[in-house]
Amino acid sequence: MADVRAFRGFRYDLGKIGALANVVAPPYDVVDAALQQTLYDLSEYNAIRLELTKDDPTTRVDKYTQAARTLNGWLNDDAVRQDTARTFYVYEQEFEVEGTTHTRRGFFARVRLEPFGTGRVFPHEQTLPGPKADRLKLYQATGFNISPVFGLYPDPDAEVMAILDAQVKNSPPLTAKDHLGVTNRLWLVTDDTAISRIIGLMGPKPIYIADGHHRYETGVKYLDEQRALGNVHDDETAVNFCLMVLVGMTDPGLVIQPTHRLLSGLPDLTSPQLQALLAPHFEVVAEFGPDAVGCWDHVQLEDSQDVLGFVTAADGHCFAARLTDASVMDELAPEHSAEWRGLAVSLLHKVVLDKLLAPHGTPSCAYVHLLKEVTDAVAAKACQVACLVPPVGMEHVEAVAANRETMPPKSTYFYPKVLTGIVFHSLKKE
Repeated sequence: MADVRAFRGFRYDLGKIGALANVVAPPYDVVDAALQQTLYDLSEYNAIRLELTKDDPTTRVDKYTQAARTLNGWLNDDAVRQDTARTFYVYEQEFEVEGTTHTRRGFFARVRLEPFGTGRVFPHEQTLPGPKADRLKLYQATGFNISPVFGLYPDPDAEVMAILDAQVKNSPPLTAKDHLGVTNRLWLVTDDTAISRIIGLMGPKPIYIADGHHRYETGVKYLDEQRALGNVHDDETAVNFCLMVLVGMTDPGLVIQPTHRLLSGLPDLTSPQLQALLAPHFEVVAEFGPDAVGCWDHVQLEDSQDVLGFVTAADGHCFAARLTDASVMDELAPEHSAEWRGLAVSLLHKVVLDKLLAPHGTPSCAYVHLLKEVTDAVAAKACQVACLVPPVGMEHVEAVAANRETMPPKSTYFYPKVLTGIVFHSLKKE
Protein backbone atom coordinates (compact mmCIF):
# COMPACT_ATOMS: atom_id res chain seq x y z
CA MET A 1 0.00 0.00 0.00
CA ALA A 2 1.34 3.45 -0.92
CA ASP A 3 1.24 5.56 2.24
CA VAL A 4 0.30 9.07 1.08
CA ARG A 5 -0.37 11.69 3.77
CA ALA A 6 -1.45 15.26 4.18
CA PHE A 7 1.12 17.19 6.23
CA ARG A 8 1.88 20.48 7.90
CA GLY A 9 4.17 22.04 5.35
CA PHE A 10 6.51 24.98 5.82
CA ARG A 11 5.82 27.94 3.52
CA TYR A 12 6.99 31.50 3.02
CA ASP A 13 5.10 34.23 4.84
CA LEU A 14 4.47 36.46 1.84
CA GLY A 15 3.71 39.39 4.14
CA LYS A 16 7.36 39.32 5.21
CA ILE A 17 9.21 38.25 2.06
CA GLY A 18 7.15 39.77 -0.76
CA ALA A 19 6.03 38.15 -4.01
CA LEU A 20 6.19 34.37 -4.28
CA ALA A 21 7.69 34.70 -7.77
CA ASN A 22 10.82 36.26 -6.24
CA VAL A 23 11.57 33.37 -3.88
CA VAL A 24 10.89 30.20 -5.91
CA ALA A 25 13.58 28.45 -7.96
CA PRO A 26 14.02 25.44 -10.21
CA PRO A 27 15.58 22.29 -8.72
CA TYR A 28 19.36 22.20 -8.45
CA ASP A 29 19.97 19.98 -11.49
CA VAL A 30 18.83 22.56 -14.06
CA VAL A 31 20.46 25.66 -12.53
CA ASP A 32 23.70 26.95 -14.05
CA ALA A 33 25.91 29.64 -12.51
CA ALA A 34 24.21 32.50 -14.39
CA LEU A 35 20.71 31.48 -13.31
CA GLN A 36 21.93 30.86 -9.78
CA GLN A 37 23.17 34.46 -9.58
CA THR A 38 19.94 35.79 -11.11
CA LEU A 39 17.92 34.00 -8.45
CA TYR A 40 20.24 35.21 -5.69
CA ASP A 41 19.69 38.76 -6.91
CA LEU A 42 15.90 38.40 -6.92
CA SER A 43 15.55 38.11 -3.16
CA GLU A 44 17.52 37.43 -0.01
CA TYR A 45 14.85 34.79 0.64
CA ASN A 46 15.06 32.98 -2.70
CA ALA A 47 14.99 29.20 -2.24
CA ILE A 48 18.13 28.83 -4.36
CA ARG A 49 20.03 29.90 -1.24
CA LEU A 50 19.01 26.52 0.24
CA GLU A 51 18.70 24.36 -2.86
CA LEU A 52 22.02 25.32 -4.47
CA THR A 53 24.02 27.52 -2.13
CA LYS A 54 26.91 29.49 -3.60
CA ASP A 55 30.38 28.71 -2.35
CA ASP A 56 31.79 31.54 -0.28
CA PRO A 57 35.62 31.65 -0.41
CA THR A 58 35.70 34.23 2.40
CA THR A 59 34.47 31.76 5.03
CA ARG A 60 35.43 28.28 6.13
CA VAL A 61 31.78 27.27 6.36
CA ASP A 62 30.79 24.80 3.65
CA LYS A 63 27.76 25.50 1.50
CA TYR A 64 25.58 22.89 3.23
CA THR A 65 26.18 24.43 6.65
CA GLN A 66 25.52 27.84 5.12
CA ALA A 67 22.19 26.58 3.73
CA ALA A 68 21.23 25.30 7.18
CA ARG A 69 22.10 28.62 8.80
CA THR A 70 20.08 30.48 6.19
CA LEU A 71 17.04 28.27 6.71
CA ASN A 72 17.26 28.52 10.49
CA GLY A 73 17.42 32.29 10.18
CA TRP A 74 14.27 32.34 8.07
CA LEU A 75 12.49 30.08 10.56
CA ASN A 76 13.56 32.19 13.52
CA ASP A 77 12.39 35.36 11.78
CA ASP A 78 9.06 33.75 10.79
CA ALA A 79 9.88 34.33 7.11
CA VAL A 80 9.11 30.62 6.74
CA ARG A 81 6.33 29.22 8.91
CA GLN A 82 4.70 25.84 9.45
CA ASP A 83 1.04 25.52 8.53
CA THR A 84 -1.25 24.72 11.44
CA ALA A 85 -3.41 22.08 9.74
CA ARG A 86 -2.54 18.91 7.89
CA THR A 87 -2.89 19.82 4.24
CA PHE A 88 -2.81 18.56 0.69
CA TYR A 89 -1.42 21.35 -1.49
CA VAL A 90 -2.99 21.46 -4.95
CA TYR A 91 -0.37 22.53 -7.50
CA GLU A 92 -1.03 23.70 -11.06
CA GLN A 93 1.48 24.66 -13.74
CA GLU A 94 0.38 26.41 -16.92
CA PHE A 95 3.01 26.47 -19.65
CA GLU A 96 3.60 26.59 -23.39
CA VAL A 97 5.44 24.08 -25.59
CA GLU A 98 5.88 24.78 -29.31
CA GLY A 99 2.96 27.19 -29.37
CA THR A 100 0.52 24.99 -27.45
CA THR A 101 -0.60 25.85 -23.89
CA HIS A 102 -0.77 23.00 -21.40
CA THR A 103 -1.96 22.81 -17.78
CA ARG A 104 -0.62 20.12 -15.45
CA ARG A 105 -2.33 19.54 -12.11
CA GLY A 106 -1.26 17.56 -9.08
CA PHE A 107 -0.77 17.92 -5.35
CA PHE A 108 1.99 18.08 -2.74
CA ALA A 109 1.91 15.27 -0.17
CA ARG A 110 4.27 13.36 2.08
CA VAL A 111 4.87 9.76 1.01
CA ARG A 112 6.34 6.99 3.11
CA LEU A 113 9.86 6.06 2.00
CA GLU A 114 10.61 2.49 1.02
CA PRO A 115 13.65 1.03 -0.73
CA PHE A 116 13.04 0.53 -4.43
CA GLY A 117 11.93 -3.00 -5.19
CA THR A 118 10.21 -3.58 -1.85
CA GLY A 119 6.82 -1.91 -2.16
CA ARG A 120 4.66 0.42 -4.22
CA VAL A 121 7.14 3.14 -5.21
CA PHE A 122 8.94 2.45 -8.50
CA PRO A 123 11.90 4.16 -10.20
CA HIS A 124 12.34 4.30 -13.95
CA GLU A 125 15.83 5.80 -14.35
CA GLN A 126 19.29 4.88 -13.12
CA THR A 127 20.94 7.21 -10.61
CA LEU A 128 24.50 8.46 -10.19
CA PRO A 129 26.52 8.59 -6.94
CA GLY A 130 27.60 12.24 -7.18
CA PRO A 131 24.16 13.88 -6.97
CA LYS A 132 23.10 11.52 -4.17
CA ALA A 133 26.17 12.43 -2.10
CA ASP A 134 25.41 16.12 -2.65
CA ARG A 135 21.75 15.83 -1.64
CA LEU A 136 22.63 13.70 1.42
CA LYS A 137 24.89 16.47 2.75
CA LEU A 138 22.03 18.93 2.31
CA TYR A 139 19.60 16.63 4.16
CA GLN A 140 22.11 16.12 6.96
CA ALA A 141 22.73 19.84 7.36
CA THR A 142 19.17 21.16 7.09
CA GLY A 143 16.92 18.27 8.18
CA PHE A 144 14.50 19.32 5.42
CA ASN A 145 13.26 18.24 2.03
CA ILE A 146 14.00 21.50 0.25
CA SER A 147 12.65 20.35 -3.13
CA PRO A 148 10.05 17.67 -3.88
CA VAL A 149 10.22 14.40 -5.76
CA PHE A 150 7.86 14.29 -8.76
CA GLY A 151 5.71 11.15 -8.73
CA LEU A 152 3.07 9.72 -11.07
CA TYR A 153 0.11 7.52 -10.21
CA PRO A 154 -2.55 5.74 -12.31
CA ASP A 155 -5.97 7.39 -12.12
CA PRO A 156 -7.71 6.99 -15.49
CA ASP A 157 -10.95 8.54 -14.23
CA ALA A 158 -9.20 11.43 -12.44
CA GLU A 159 -11.02 10.65 -9.20
CA VAL A 160 -8.31 12.08 -6.97
CA MET A 161 -8.11 15.46 -8.66
CA ALA A 162 -11.90 15.66 -8.85
CA ILE A 163 -12.07 15.60 -5.05
CA LEU A 164 -9.31 18.19 -4.72
CA ASP A 165 -10.76 20.42 -7.44
CA ALA A 166 -14.13 20.47 -5.68
CA GLN A 167 -12.37 21.83 -2.59
CA VAL A 168 -10.52 24.66 -4.33
CA LYS A 169 -12.82 25.67 -7.21
CA ASN A 170 -14.00 28.86 -5.51
CA SER A 171 -10.70 29.80 -3.86
CA PRO A 172 -8.12 32.19 -5.33
CA PRO A 173 -4.67 30.60 -5.66
CA LEU A 174 -1.24 31.81 -4.70
CA THR A 175 0.47 32.50 -8.03
CA ALA A 176 4.06 32.79 -9.23
CA LYS A 177 5.40 33.08 -12.78
CA ASP A 178 8.91 31.65 -13.04
CA HIS A 179 11.91 32.51 -15.23
CA LEU A 180 10.61 30.28 -18.07
CA GLY A 181 7.20 31.95 -18.13
CA VAL A 182 5.48 29.03 -16.41
CA THR A 183 2.56 30.14 -14.23
CA ASN A 184 2.53 28.19 -10.96
CA ARG A 185 -0.59 28.16 -8.77
CA LEU A 186 -1.16 26.75 -5.28
CA TRP A 187 -4.27 26.03 -3.21
CA LEU A 188 -4.57 24.46 0.26
CA VAL A 189 -6.99 21.62 1.06
CA THR A 190 -7.51 21.01 4.79
CA ASP A 191 -10.96 19.39 4.81
CA ASP A 192 -10.66 16.16 6.82
CA THR A 193 -13.26 14.28 4.78
CA ALA A 194 -11.59 15.14 1.47
CA ILE A 195 -8.18 14.24 2.87
CA SER A 196 -9.43 10.86 4.09
CA ARG A 197 -10.96 10.09 0.70
CA ILE A 198 -7.70 10.95 -1.07
CA ILE A 199 -5.66 8.77 1.29
CA GLY A 200 -8.05 5.89 0.66
CA LEU A 201 -7.91 6.26 -3.12
CA MET A 202 -4.11 6.57 -3.19
CA GLY A 203 -3.45 3.57 -0.95
CA PRO A 204 -3.77 0.80 -3.59
CA LYS A 205 -2.03 2.79 -6.33
CA PRO A 206 1.61 2.41 -7.35
CA ILE A 207 3.71 5.56 -7.57
CA TYR A 208 6.26 5.92 -10.36
CA ILE A 209 9.09 8.39 -9.87
CA ALA A 210 9.09 10.84 -12.80
CA ASP A 211 11.82 13.18 -11.55
CA GLY A 212 13.89 13.29 -8.39
CA HIS A 213 15.25 9.73 -8.25
CA HIS A 214 18.40 11.00 -6.54
CA ARG A 215 16.39 12.86 -3.92
CA TYR A 216 14.21 9.84 -3.23
CA GLU A 217 17.13 7.41 -2.85
CA THR A 218 18.89 9.97 -0.66
CA GLY A 219 15.79 10.09 1.54
CA VAL A 220 15.99 6.31 2.03
CA LYS A 221 19.68 6.51 2.91
CA TYR A 222 19.12 9.41 5.31
CA LEU A 223 16.33 7.42 7.00
CA ASP A 224 18.74 4.50 7.46
CA GLU A 225 21.31 6.84 8.98
CA GLN A 226 18.80 8.30 11.41
CA ARG A 227 17.66 4.82 12.44
CA ALA A 228 21.26 3.87 13.19
CA LEU A 229 21.58 6.99 15.34
CA GLY A 230 18.44 6.12 17.30
CA ASN A 231 16.51 9.14 16.00
CA VAL A 232 13.59 7.22 14.47
CA HIS A 233 11.25 6.56 17.38
CA ASP A 234 8.41 4.94 15.43
CA ASP A 235 6.86 4.66 11.97
CA GLU A 236 5.30 8.11 12.33
CA THR A 237 8.57 9.99 12.81
CA ALA A 238 8.84 12.63 10.08
CA VAL A 239 11.99 11.21 8.53
CA ASN A 240 10.02 8.14 7.40
CA PHE A 241 8.45 10.32 4.70
CA CYS A 242 9.55 12.43 1.77
CA LEU A 243 8.01 15.42 0.01
CA MET A 244 6.34 14.63 -3.33
CA VAL A 245 4.23 16.26 -5.99
CA LEU A 246 1.85 13.62 -7.33
CA VAL A 247 0.30 13.86 -10.81
CA GLY A 248 -2.07 11.44 -12.50
CA MET A 249 -0.52 9.52 -15.39
CA THR A 250 -3.38 10.49 -17.71
CA ASP A 251 -3.28 14.18 -16.79
CA PRO A 252 -3.65 16.07 -20.11
CA GLY A 253 -0.84 18.44 -19.16
CA LEU A 254 1.76 15.71 -18.69
CA VAL A 255 4.51 16.46 -21.25
CA ILE A 256 7.66 14.38 -21.72
CA GLN A 257 10.33 16.15 -23.77
CA PRO A 258 13.15 14.35 -25.58
CA THR A 259 16.69 14.29 -24.28
CA HIS A 260 19.17 14.44 -27.15
CA ARG A 261 22.80 13.35 -26.84
CA LEU A 262 25.84 15.39 -27.84
CA LEU A 263 28.75 12.97 -28.31
CA SER A 264 32.36 13.98 -27.75
CA GLY A 265 35.57 11.96 -27.66
CA LEU A 266 35.16 10.69 -31.22
CA PRO A 267 37.04 11.44 -34.44
CA ASP A 268 35.67 14.22 -36.65
CA LEU A 269 33.28 11.91 -38.46
CA THR A 270 31.55 12.96 -41.67
CA SER A 271 28.06 11.75 -42.42
CA PRO A 272 29.21 9.02 -44.86
CA GLN A 273 31.75 7.80 -42.31
CA LEU A 274 29.17 7.63 -39.53
CA GLN A 275 26.69 5.88 -41.78
CA ALA A 276 29.33 3.28 -42.57
CA LEU A 277 29.95 2.69 -38.87
CA LEU A 278 26.22 2.29 -38.24
CA ALA A 279 25.61 0.07 -41.28
CA PRO A 280 25.92 -3.30 -39.49
CA HIS A 281 22.73 -2.59 -37.54
CA PHE A 282 21.06 0.51 -39.04
CA GLU A 283 19.64 1.52 -42.40
CA VAL A 284 19.47 5.15 -43.42
CA VAL A 285 15.83 5.99 -44.11
CA ALA A 286 16.17 9.68 -45.03
CA GLU A 287 18.89 12.31 -45.49
CA PHE A 288 18.39 16.02 -44.89
CA GLY A 289 21.68 17.76 -45.60
CA PRO A 290 21.99 20.65 -43.12
CA ASP A 291 18.26 20.62 -42.27
CA ALA A 292 18.20 19.48 -38.62
CA VAL A 293 14.59 20.64 -38.28
CA GLY A 294 13.54 18.38 -41.14
CA CYS A 295 15.46 15.48 -39.66
CA TRP A 296 13.83 15.89 -36.25
CA ASP A 297 10.40 16.29 -37.81
CA HIS A 298 10.95 12.99 -39.61
CA VAL A 299 11.96 11.21 -36.39
CA GLN A 300 8.85 12.53 -34.67
CA LEU A 301 6.56 11.56 -37.55
CA GLU A 302 7.96 8.04 -37.51
CA ASP A 303 6.67 7.86 -33.92
CA SER A 304 8.83 4.79 -33.36
CA GLN A 305 11.44 3.88 -30.78
CA ASP A 306 13.68 2.25 -33.41
CA VAL A 307 14.40 5.41 -35.47
CA LEU A 308 17.11 7.87 -34.44
CA GLY A 309 18.40 11.09 -35.97
CA PHE A 310 22.10 11.88 -36.37
CA VAL A 311 23.98 15.11 -37.08
CA THR A 312 27.70 15.09 -37.85
CA ALA A 313 29.51 18.28 -36.86
CA ALA A 314 32.35 17.78 -39.36
CA ASP A 315 30.05 18.42 -42.33
CA GLY A 316 26.78 19.54 -40.69
CA HIS A 317 24.89 16.71 -42.36
CA CYS A 318 21.71 15.18 -40.91
CA PHE A 319 20.10 11.79 -41.47
CA ALA A 320 17.61 9.44 -39.88
CA ALA A 321 18.36 5.74 -39.42
CA ARG A 322 16.32 2.72 -38.34
CA LEU A 323 17.51 -0.34 -36.43
CA THR A 324 17.39 -3.22 -38.89
CA ASP A 325 17.24 -6.20 -36.53
CA ALA A 326 16.01 -5.93 -32.94
CA SER A 327 17.63 -9.26 -32.08
CA VAL A 328 20.94 -7.47 -31.53
CA MET A 329 19.42 -6.00 -28.38
CA ASP A 330 18.59 -9.52 -27.17
CA GLU A 331 22.31 -10.28 -27.42
CA LEU A 332 23.55 -7.02 -25.89
CA ALA A 333 21.02 -6.73 -23.05
CA PRO A 334 19.71 -10.22 -22.25
CA GLU A 335 19.23 -9.26 -18.60
CA HIS A 336 16.58 -6.70 -19.51
CA SER A 337 12.95 -7.04 -20.52
CA ALA A 338 11.64 -6.69 -24.06
CA GLU A 339 10.13 -3.33 -23.04
CA TRP A 340 13.54 -2.02 -21.95
CA ARG A 341 15.31 -3.38 -25.02
CA GLY A 342 12.77 -1.67 -27.27
CA LEU A 343 13.49 1.86 -26.04
CA ALA A 344 15.28 4.26 -28.39
CA VAL A 345 17.53 5.43 -25.59
CA SER A 346 18.47 1.82 -24.79
CA LEU A 347 19.39 0.92 -28.34
CA LEU A 348 21.32 4.19 -28.68
CA HIS A 349 23.47 3.38 -25.67
CA LYS A 350 23.81 -0.36 -26.21
CA VAL A 351 24.11 -0.62 -30.00
CA VAL A 352 25.43 2.76 -31.12
CA LEU A 353 27.65 3.89 -28.25
CA ASP A 354 28.79 0.67 -26.63
CA LYS A 355 29.12 -1.50 -29.75
CA LEU A 356 29.47 0.48 -32.97
CA LEU A 357 31.25 3.66 -31.84
CA ALA A 358 33.27 2.44 -28.86
CA PRO A 359 36.08 0.94 -31.02
CA HIS A 360 36.64 4.38 -32.55
CA GLY A 361 36.83 6.44 -29.36
CA THR A 362 35.38 6.76 -25.91
CA PRO A 363 32.20 8.74 -26.51
CA SER A 364 30.94 10.88 -23.66
CA CYS A 365 27.46 12.41 -23.58
CA ALA A 366 26.14 15.86 -22.90
CA TYR A 367 22.37 16.11 -22.65
CA VAL A 368 20.08 18.76 -24.19
CA HIS A 369 16.34 18.99 -24.80
CA LEU A 370 15.85 21.62 -27.48
CA LEU A 371 16.73 21.27 -31.15
CA LYS A 372 18.34 24.72 -31.07
CA GLU A 373 20.73 23.47 -28.40
CA VAL A 374 21.70 20.68 -30.79
CA THR A 375 22.25 22.96 -33.78
CA ASP A 376 24.18 25.48 -31.68
CA ALA A 377 26.50 22.75 -30.39
CA VAL A 378 27.05 21.36 -33.89
CA ALA A 379 27.75 24.83 -35.31
CA ALA A 380 30.27 25.51 -32.54
CA LYS A 381 31.88 22.09 -33.05
CA ALA A 382 31.21 21.44 -29.36
CA CYS A 383 30.60 17.78 -30.19
CA GLN A 384 31.44 15.40 -33.01
CA VAL A 385 28.00 13.79 -33.33
CA ALA A 386 24.54 14.76 -32.12
CA CYS A 387 21.90 12.05 -31.65
CA LEU A 388 18.24 13.03 -31.92
CA VAL A 389 16.33 10.70 -29.63
CA PRO A 390 12.52 10.31 -29.67
CA PRO A 391 10.96 10.75 -26.23
CA VAL A 392 9.53 7.83 -24.33
CA GLY A 393 5.82 7.77 -23.61
CA MET A 394 4.00 7.22 -20.35
CA GLU A 395 3.32 3.65 -21.44
CA HIS A 396 7.08 3.04 -21.61
CA VAL A 397 7.68 4.58 -18.18
CA GLU A 398 4.97 2.42 -16.64
CA ALA A 399 6.08 -0.79 -18.35
CA VAL A 400 9.76 -0.45 -17.47
CA ALA A 401 9.08 0.64 -13.89
CA ALA A 402 6.54 -2.14 -13.36
CA ASN A 403 9.27 -4.62 -14.36
CA ARG A 404 11.40 -3.09 -11.58
CA GLU A 405 13.92 -1.95 -14.16
CA THR A 406 15.51 1.43 -14.69
CA MET A 407 16.16 3.23 -17.96
CA PRO A 408 19.58 4.69 -18.80
CA PRO A 409 20.23 8.07 -17.15
CA LYS A 410 18.50 11.08 -18.71
CA SER A 411 15.91 8.99 -20.52
CA THR A 412 13.00 11.29 -19.69
CA TYR A 413 12.49 14.99 -19.18
CA PHE A 414 9.14 15.93 -17.71
CA TYR A 415 8.55 19.59 -18.53
CA PRO A 416 8.26 21.85 -16.66
CA LYS A 417 10.23 21.07 -13.52
CA VAL A 418 8.42 21.31 -10.20
CA LEU A 419 9.56 24.48 -8.45
CA THR A 420 11.50 24.59 -5.21
CA GLY A 421 10.15 26.94 -2.54
CA ILE A 422 6.44 26.31 -2.97
CA VAL A 423 6.34 24.05 0.10
CA PHE A 424 9.12 22.68 2.34
CA HIS A 425 8.93 19.48 4.38
CA SER A 426 10.68 19.00 7.71
CA LEU A 427 12.41 15.67 8.36
CA LYS A 428 12.44 16.41 12.09
CA LYS A 429 9.13 18.02 12.97
CA GLU A 430 5.62 16.69 12.41
